[in-house]
Amino acid sequence: MVWNPKTYLAFADERARPAAELLARVQHENPARVIDLGCGPGNSTALLRARWPHAALEGLDSSPQMLGQAHGSGVDAHWIEADVAAWRAPAPYDVIFSNATFQWLGDHAALLPRLLGFVKPGGTFAFQVPRNMDAPSHALMRETAANGPWSAKLHNVREIAVLTPEAYYDILKPHAAVVDIWETEYLQVLKGDDAVYHWVSGTGLRPFVQALDSDERDTFIAAYKKRLLAAYPPRADGTTLFPFKRLFVVARL
Repeated sequence: MVWNPKTYLAFADERARPAAELLARVQHENPARVIDLGCGPGNSTALLRARWPHAALEGLDSSPQMLGQAHGSGVDAHWIEADVAAWRAPAPYDVIFSNATFQWLGDHAALLPRLLGFVKPGGTFAFQVPRNMDAPSHALMRETAANGPWSAKLHNVREIAVLTPEAYYDILKPHAAVVDIWETEYLQVLKGDDAVYHWVSGTGLRPFVQALDSDERDTFIAAYKKRLLAAYPPRADGTTLFPFKRLFVVARL
């Protein structure tokens, strides 16, 4: 899948806030080796560098477009192009951190213990994922995909990978000393026309539109925008309120 860093960073502050709140719960003072899995354009990696200025820091992502942006960000880190699902750590880390990446990957019951195995004893594995796949923004995405001439192309174009908090506890607790899990629902206050569309166009909508040719894509987007407008009407002050739930996990060995 091709990513557009400019579109993603249109909501840079809103996307960085969960990363900062996750990082605040990581109780590690002087880690020697830290990696940011799914680092994207480097905005979450910048938070890690600010927290631990002397750590050997790496940022890993599968998108060359995102890594190009990360390279130009000025963040002092070693950038790695790799697929998290297949990646193997050459040496263990004190902290493995991931902000909004694992929702793109399947089989968390196998993936997460494998990644936790790359953490040093006493280290931390921390990640955050959106848990809003049943929100109107995403339910209407699937509804639009299923009701149009493009339905065959978009059938199961994206599976829902995020599990319940209880499931993550059961997956991680046999491998960790402490597992801290919580959820937060942010009320995003967005500005401009088609505000929710512009948010999801940088992330969750991409598999759908990239599976279509240009004419189908334009028609699909128009139909989806119409549904979004009914679900998220602009308020009198011109803003649009967009509730967004995220799940946070900190596992300590």
